[in-house]
Amino acid sequence: SFSRQGATLQRLPVLRLFVTQFAAAAANHLLPAGLGAGAVNLRFLQRCGLSLSRSSAALALHMLAAGTGRVVLLLALVALSPHALSLDSLMPGAAGPVLVVAGTLVCAVAVLLVAVTPLRGVIRTFVETALSDARSVHTRPARALALWGGALAFPTLQAAGLVAVAMALDVSVPAVHLGIAYLAGSTLAAVVPTPGGLGSVDAALVIALVTAGVPIAQATSVVLGYRIISVWLPLVPGALVLGVLVRSKVI
Repeated sequence: SFSRQGATLQRLPVLRLFVTQFAAAAANHLLPAGLGAGAVNLRFLQRCGLSLSRSSAALALHMLAAGTGRVVLLLALVALSPHALSLDSLMPGAAGPVLVVAGTLVCAVAVLLVAVTPLRGVIRTFVETALSDARSVHTRPARALALWGGALAFPTLQAAGLVAVAMALDVSVPAVHLGIAYLAGSTLAAVVPTPGGLGSVDAALVIALVTAGVPIAQATSVVLGYRIISVWLPLVPGALVLGVLVRSKVI
């Protein structure tokens, strides 16, 4: 909620913004790559009076900050424990191909958008609005702090949740190594977008934990417990909140 408010110049209703994130989390299980959460928040911002271009720019800025925050946190932890985990050890021999495939997909989408003439004007307007709003947000310290503070706090809390489950199961691996495993695994899982990260996140986290020194049986139990607590238990109340917000026309 802090990060999404930080990505928007207009002041948003605090309680509705907070509650909407529960609905967004539930919607995220319907579409891959965060599209469900993006659609819910896009609708919410428009209901708050923002134009489509400004709402889209706010979502893009939030996604950029969220991705950057996760990578920065991962690099900071790797600097503290450089031998805890490596990309090649996480996915032996696959680091190069994964990066090549991801880069190819990004380039293909970029070429498609540029090649389709009707989209050029839309893209130009979106880029100009996004850059203007990003500059304006960073001229306001409170907004910039909310944006980047939230972007760093969110993956930190996620990693802490995984570490807490691991400690409850008596995993004898340093917490920093577990945090690195979580951040590396969840980052790589984003290359294979699935609704709610089902399958891709689970497999990547198990592999990452095993690479960090956790026995495979314990790693599987940790990931299962973490996903139940962070994904499946909040799903039903999140879906109920989504229904209420739709009926009340908040989104």
